[in-house]
Amino acid sequence: MGLGPRSLHKAGRRFPAGDKRGRRAKGSGRPPPGRQRPPDRSSEPAPDAHPHLSPEALGYFRQALSALKEAPETGEERELMVHNVLKEVEAEALALATNKTGSEIMQELLGFSPLKPLCRVWATLRSNFRFVACHRCGVHVLQSALLQLPRLLGSPAEKEEEDVEEEEDGKDGPLETLEELVLGLASEVCDDFLFYCGDTHGSFVVRTLLQVLGGTLLESERARHRGSQSPEAQRAPAREGKPSDFEVPETFLNRLQDLSSCFLKDIAVFITDKISSFCLQVALQILHRKLPQFCAQLCSAVIGYLSSRNSSADGSPLLLFLRDQTSSRLLEQVLLVLEPPRLQSLFEDHFQGQLQTLAAHPIANFPLQRLLDAVTTPELLSPVFEELSPALEAVLAQGHPGVVIALVGACRRVGAHQARVLQLLLEAFHCAEPPSRQVACVPLFATLTAYEVYYRLAEEEGAVPAEHQVEMATARALGEVTVLGSLLLQHLLHFSSPGIVLRSLGALTGPQLLTLAQNPAGSHVLDAVLTSPSVTRKQRRRVLKTLKGQYVALACSRHGSRVLDAIWSGAALGARKEIAAELGERNQELIRDPFGHHVARNVALTTFLKRREAWEQQQGAVAKRRRALNSILED
Repeated sequence: MGLGPRSLHKAGRRFPAGDKRGRRAKGSGRPPPGRQRPPDRSSEPAPDAHPHLSPEALGYFRQALSALKEAPETGEERELMVHNVLKEVEAEALALATNKTGSEIMQELLGFSPLKPLCRVWATLRSNFRFVACHRCGVHVLQSALLQLPRLLGSPAEKEEEDVEEEEDGKDGPLETLEELVLGLASEVCDDFLFYCGDTHGSFVVRTLLQVLGGTLLESERARHRGSQSPEAQRAPAREGKPSDFEVPETFLNRLQDLSSCFLKDIAVFITDKISSFCLQVALQILHRKLPQFCAQLCSAVIGYLSSRNSSADGSPLLLFLRDQTSSRLLEQVLLVLEPPRLQSLFEDHFQGQLQTLAAHPIANFPLQRLLDAVTTPELLSPVFEELSPALEAVLAQGHPGVVIALVGACRRVGAHQARVLQLLLEAFHCAEPPSRQVACVPLFATLTAYEVYYRLAEEEGAVPAEHQVEMATARALGEVTVLGSLLLQHLLHFSSPGIVLRSLGALTGPQLLTLAQNPAGSHVLDAVLTSPSVTRKQRRRVLKTLKGQYVALACSRHGSRVLDAIWSGAALGARKEIAAELGERNQELIRDPFGHHVARNVALTTFLKRREAWEQQQGAVAKRRRALNSILED
């Protein structure tokens, strides 16, 4: 697209949603030849000696897993069943771990394992660690075993189990503790660090080991292994998108320091090799939380290495690596963990003057987004904003709206340049002039579409923009809401003065606002209306009153019902009466609906219809408790 004021209409389409990175999945491919040593197989079984898992054994373990899932969660019978099944797992550990179906079963079984049986299975696999760690199925068993540590570290062994174990320990020597097994695994990885980090499968073990040693599980790992946990673990609440911390012994953090030193010895490999780079990225996240001084050392090593390469034709040598698929991902992580003073220096030395070029690049725009995500000071935001803001429309037209959303997010976070960025957005979406068009900004932002394209106008380039037609706007159904468009609106609603966006929301018809609330991404825009401290109670009521007459449709929608629950939680008694009265007219329809019946229960609709006075007393008591809690929180 061109960059003229009517270029978007001339192209005849919306801003490209874009921001899809042309990268292969993590773990794909292998490092270049010569990057890793050939494995020493002297301690591993010869290819023909690998144990084979018989169909009968596989059937047994499948039935055992099914029985454990159906058994009561506590009781002696269950404990005995777990003990017996894991005894069989120990005997067939290597065969199970290296069989595709057996590996999946074993991962789930480990989620049920008490401390001692897990240690025995681990000890059985340790003699073939290299083979299992670099096996496409075995690696996931090792990961699953490591991910049991938050559950089992420091857990007391059962007295009866200890008696049995003491009797059996005498046969092959004492059983190592879980801490000793993890430290032994870390030592083996440390001794051949480049090999394990560079192996497609072995690198997964390294990444999980780094998290366990640091006592922090990243959300990506927790989601990947959610199916490999016991029912109790699966029901444990996980905070969306945030790492999960757990206590680890000091020896774990000491070994984490040893591994971070291994990165420093071969920093060039970890910057340039795709597979090895993933390990360094995880290490930066863990060290940033637990050992920030070591994280700073690694960041300095990365920046120092990249800055010492041959300069690019248009400035800093770092710019070349920002356009590379492997090193740019690493730089994204570096940007997110740098301390503000170091980030300011990095911007001044390498980024300043190049932001518009980076924003237009299909790969370099992602590190730029991370730079914007990391901005926390007005001193850094101001030069970034001045350089990037004139190109907002061009960046949108190039299909990189993530850059714009990240800039708006930085303005929200820092609390600066908010009015200017909103004005520039109105201009970029062609709804700044004439002023009557501003009331249409919410549909345009939500769909990332310019005014002429959204309303299918045939204006000539250079012509005076037509006034906004209210009849045309109300007759048009709301377009498809995008995730990035929703994020943009959420940021704007948290600005100190979100009046323009609120007026546009208030101008939507009931069906249009209902469509927004029922949309997976759009529903979060209503969340922002309800939670933003910048939105007054009066403004909130003005927007939400449009939903009157749509409550039943909201209640019978997956995402709309969640919005209605949030509206109900913050509603005064009078508003609750109106909602309950409207829902009560179609009570039977709500009760039959899979989402509506939850809303009916939350509203206490049966009580409202049959015992109105008791319902009002109940709701009044709830409102009183909420006011008391709010006053405590405000104090």
